[in-house]
Amino acid sequence: MVGRWQHFEHEADIGVRGVADTLAQAFVQAALAMTAVVVDPEDVVASDLVAIECQAPDKELLLVDWLNALIYEMAVRRMLFARFEVEIENGRLTARAWGEPVDVKRHQPTVEIKGATYTELKVVQQGDHWLAQCVLDV
Repeated sequence: MVGRWQHFEHEADIGVRGVADTLAQAFVQAALAMTAVVVDPEDVVASDLVAIECQAPDKELLLVDWLNALIYEMAVRRMLFARFEVEIENGRLTARAWGEPVDVKRHQPTVEIKGATYTELKVVQQGDHWLAQCVLDV
């Protein structure tokens, strides 16, 4: 199975979902879904590298920490990300995210993400694939 991402409706906010063969790839797909809330990921040039690390006691909290770390980097660096590499081991996530500074005219961002929430939070293995999802506060 090739990984995929999706959005799902949730009142005034928006849900993001990553589905893939591995837990790490499901986290990558969730991050791509998050980027797609703001801009088409294909419109982002993956030229600048940012390293990200986070740790949590379980997979669900690790997903929220991962997405919030990306949101933080997007805000302070004024960047958008379109490519991700994630490794997860013993509750610790190490990742590399590639992107570029926001160009408002070219990217035309649609919303600003405030944070990843615990709403609809789920990280589970379903058969031969992993699902990682939560709702973003926009």
